[in-house]
Amino acid sequence: MRVKSKKPDLAQGDLTPMIDMTFQLIAFFMVLINFAQTEANDRVVLPSSKLVKPPEVALEFPIILHVAQDGEIVLGGDEFTVETLRIGLQREMSVIKAEGKTANDANVVIRAHQDTAMGDVQEVIRVAQEQNLINFALRVKEDNR
Repeated sequence: MRVKSKKPDLAQGDLTPMIDMTFQLIAFFMVLINFAQTEANDRVVLPSSKLVKPPEVALEFPIILHVAQDGEIVLGGDEFTVETLRIGLQREMSVIKAEGKTANDANVVIRAHQDTAMGDVQEVIRVAQEQNLINFALRVKEDNR
């Protein structure tokens, strides 16, 4: 009597979950990179300071304003002048109000170029104060010398 030997079937893995996870990771890092770019602007070289200290807690509702050397202001990738900045700030305030918060909850972070005239920065602060924004932070880089 002959016995037939049966070869075991090779198990094949389902690659669908692995591919799905790969696409989720790609999407996650793309979003992360976009958030990191809102904090930086090539046209702004921050001044350095030995007295700089990081904030004790993370800012909950930051409105990041980049002030270039020529006085142009970048907010959320859009370019404004001091005269038109009000429009961009109103847009940001509508988002904050949609979250059930007020202007007191917002934090205006000003990243001004090291050679920007202080008068330009003061004008940015004045326009923001006209929109009832009261919390301000100036960004600088740490001088380790």
